[in-house]
Amino acid sequence: MIFQLSRAGFVTTSLLFPLLILLFFSCKAVAQERSKNEFLSIATSAVTLYDAPSLNAGKLYVAGVNLPLEVVVKVVGWVKIRDYHGYLAWVEDKNLSPKRFVIVNASIGSVYQSPDQTSSLVFQARQDVVLEWLGAAANGWVKVRHQDGQIGYIRTDQVWGV
Repeated sequence: MIFQLSRAGFVTTSLLFPLLILLFFSCKAVAQERSKNEFLSIATSAVTLYDAPSLNAGKLYVAGVNLPLEVVVKVVGWVKIRDYHGYLAWVEDKNLSPKRFVIVNASIGSVYQSPDQTSSLVFQARQDVVLEWLGAAANGWVKVRHQDGQIGYIRTDQVWGV
């Protein structure tokens, strides 16, 4: 494919319009893919979160293991995250795990044997309890595991990190 400049300096070719259409739809696809939330978790027992992507930046707070975090942006060696309170911070990417967790954001989260409120109640978890995310279930439910090993389903409106 050869592009030639006209006297006015514009690119003239019969492929210019199709290229612009392709560029438009590829940007739209990238934007749609980025609109899906990506969640990671803290991989070690205590990790410092910073106000900028540098070890010399201000220290905001320390996060504990398995805390779910939403990815906002990634740069070399660092990830800007949002926690379940909505706070933004930076963390070194080496301190993150792709293992998924959710955190109970209702005063009491009810975990059932199947994704149905009429099924048997397995356990209840208080606000701020972290549960391992085992997968999505139909109709607004997720499958979770408590650190004690109990497994069940909780409604997505009772947890953050989905």
